[in-house]
Amino acid sequence: MPSPAVYSQLGRRERQLMEIVYRRGRATAAEILEELPDPPSYSAVRGMLRLLEEKGYLKHEQDGPRYIYLATADVKNVSKSAVRDLVRTFFDDSASAAVAAMIGQYEGHLSDADLDRLESLIERARTAERKNTKGGRS
Repeated sequence: MPSPAVYSQLGRRERQLMEIVYRRGRATAAEILEELPDPPSYSAVRGMLRLLEEKGYLKHEQDGPRYIYLATADVKNVSKSAVRDLVRTFFDDSASAAVAAMIGQYEGHLSDADLDRLESLIERARTAERKNTKGGRS
């Protein structure tokens, strides 16, 4: 199974297929084809799925005559890697700039529960930073 970091090395269409599989949890070639923007032929989708399977990104289960594709890496690990890449690429590796941009994008649309969770995460990060500083690490 490839590490989550190598997902950024996939081509645009390969990433689209992987995103559909992650969103659905499991999918057939026909289901993936339905969701693709500007879809290629069915046989092209099957070929790309086969290549992704050979590269170790997907596996399949057989359900009668059809294959059902599943991702080999956990979505949480892949999403963490994607966020790291996003922060590094677009926010000069600044987590606070990325968070500020996200909050700004959704300003006026965050519930009290969302804001409470953000406050809790900030407090937890402060506590962890204080422990690291006291322990001689900075």
